[in-house]
Amino acid sequence: MGKRAAILEAAKRMFTQHGFDGASMDQIAAEAGVSKLTVYSHFGDKDALFLAAVESHCDLSLPSSLFEPSPDMPLRERLMEIAQAFYSMVTAPEAVAGHRMLCSPQMANSGLPKLFWEAGPLRVQGDFAALLERRIAAGELDIQDVPRAAGQFFSLLKGEPHACLVFGGPGPGEEEIRAHLASAVDLFLRAYQVRDRAPEHAAPASRSRR
Repeated sequence: MGKRAAILEAAKRMFTQHGFDGASMDQIAAEAGVSKLTVYSHFGDKDALFLAAVESHCDLSLPSSLFEPSPDMPLRERLMEIAQAFYSMVTAPEAVAGHRMLCSPQMANSGLPKLFWEAGPLRVQGDFAALLERRIAAGELDIQDVPRAAGQFFSLLKGEPHACLVFGGPGPGEEEIRAHLASAVDLFLRAYQVRDRAPEHAAPASRSRR
């Protein structure tokens, strides 16, 4: 297990520094302090190693325990906790480098982007969808299409700040990041959170359209 962990960490560094095509199994083995045979015995080929590095990054940044039931934690607080962990994950240097790699012409025509989606984002969205289902059952959320809502949440969190990083622009400061994440969470809750019944003195609803 120690060698496997060392190989994964070395792979993340090499893929980040040299890209998928530029990073060789020889380089990764040397960086990890193991033989190339050991790398192949653990992962089979470079595609499998890349996907394992993606899974490792997601598991460390957004472990499934983050999505476990915690009914005592207020909904907004739980969403902010997930939002901060997710944003840190997708804006890490290795994640930004991986995003750029997957958008390259060489990668676009391979099957690797699909495998990447299944190894990372799809797992995260599935865990989050399960959390939403539990909060729906508790009467806190009203969502008709849970998988769509899960995708919307993470798209809101990435937003313009993530796009700026991917395209080489300046990254936002800490205050701007906090404001961005809070705004995304609040927007999601305005769309899906169950509201208490409006008081009787509330303004009358506008007339329906013809």
